[in-house]
Amino acid sequence: MPELPPSEVGLRAPAGAQDAVLRRKRRSFHWLFRAWPDSLLARIVLVMALGVISAQLVGTFLLARQLRENVRAEALTAGRYLASNAAGSIRFFRDLPPAYRPILIEQLRTMGGTRFFVNFNRAPVPVNALTDNPLVDAVVDVVRAELMRTLSSGTTPQVSFAWPQDLQVSDDGRMVADLPESWVEATLLIRPRPAPILVIQTEFEKGHWLYLAATMPDPYFLDNANPLTLDRVILQLVTLFTVLLLTVWMVRGLVKPINRIAQAANALGSAISPEPIPETGTAELRRTARAFNAMQARIQGYLVDRERLFIGISHSLKTPIMRLKLRTELLDDEAMRNEFHEDLDDLDVMVKSALQSLRDTDIHENLVEVRLDSLLARLVQRPIHPNADITYLPMPMRIQGKPLALQRALSNLLDNAVLYGDRVQVRLSRMGNRALVEIRDFGPGLPEASMSAAFEPHVRLGYGQERNRAGSGLGLGISRNIVQAHGGEIRLHNHAEGGLVVSVLLPAMPDEAV
Repeated sequence: MPELPPSEVGLRAPAGAQDAVLRRKRRSFHWLFRAWPDSLLARIVLVMALGVISAQLVGTFLLARQLRENVRAEALTAGRYLASNAAGSIRFFRDLPPAYRPILIEQLRTMGGTRFFVNFNRAPVPVNALTDNPLVDAVVDVVRAELMRTLSSGTTPQVSFAWPQDLQVSDDGRMVADLPESWVEATLLIRPRPAPILVIQTEFEKGHWLYLAATMPDPYFLDNANPLTLDRVILQLVTLFTVLLLTVWMVRGLVKPINRIAQAANALGSAISPEPIPETGTAELRRTARAFNAMQARIQGYLVDRERLFIGISHSLKTPIMRLKLRTELLDDEAMRNEFHEDLDDLDVMVKSALQSLRDTDIHENLVEVRLDSLLARLVQRPIHPNADITYLPMPMRIQGKPLALQRALSNLLDNAVLYGDRVQVRLSRMGNRALVEIRDFGPGLPEASMSAAFEPHVRLGYGQERNRAGSGLGLGISRNIVQAHGGEIRLHNHAEGGLVVSVLLPAMPDEAV
């Protein structure tokens, strides 16, 4: 075996590790498939929701990027403009004689102030500055650099942003909230919604610090850089819910005809005469409904033709059977005559049972509300053997069905239990949204391998032939066809303590209707 290069030996994982990775991937994909909704409405709504949310996220990201760039450019331009005005004020007060500075500040405050709130201090005032904000840091750097470039002094001015509720304006501890409103109403924005304040402090004489405070030209420039403001979030949520509501309304209109087609298909497959589907909706749905109605009409025509043909053949066979019976009477050999009679009797029974099977299965009734517990109570009162030992455990239950058809199906099952079991127990209960009828006989049961064959026509097992030689082997098949026509099913299983249990499941009406 050729040796692998060292690089490939180091990169190739063991087979067990590769299998573990594949199993983890399969489990992850399996979880995704299980989380994927099953209904068309839920899938379309989920896809639309994901699409709208993805579009909004991408749009918000692009908007945020554009907003940040625009707000940053505008804030830096405003910062340079504000720094230029501050430099002019600093030069003006620096050149003003010290004795006139307090007088001028008092006059400015009486007049309502200028662009800046101005104060003189003996030392720099501590400021609770805004930090950890890239836009604030950028504006502070621009203002400081512009002041240093314009003033051309050896000192570096202190520049920072602060909120007005935490802002100290003098070295004696006075806060903005302690100042008369007339001093700051034209300079600082405090009420009703505070805005960050730019504070500039510079020393132009020993022990003389000039304090300047002002808002930016756009006081709420920090909020403008945030793309997820309350009004934008509300707008996006309104857009999302509007799209989802329109999607649900549209998809429900599309799904409703599809559900009607599915219900009609189930009814057709259950041998219950369905009504034509309304040809409404979009062009594709109308075309589908039209094709389904045509198919349904053809199938119903085939079933009617089959019934007529079968009835005609059954009736036509009765005459030659009777003719053959009469001719056998002319035979001299009594043993041969008896054999002919037995064969013709068997043939007559087969024809009659086949005709009965067709009639019992195809019952032309309308669906009505049936009280299943009352129907079973009537059946257990009139068994095939008058002295049969039958125990009935009822439960109030209503279903939609054909009364005569259900009576034939359940009576066939009950008669079988009475014939092949020593005693019978009938129990009616609810299993989820279905009615459960359990008919248990206390006979020998059925071999597991013969469970499925018991429903086949003319199939009779050994024990059944011993107990009932007159049977035709059609009862279980007829019952199953009728139950399936009502959207139900029949199950067979042997009881752990002996005997066969026949379970009939039928769609039940809600509990509150009982």
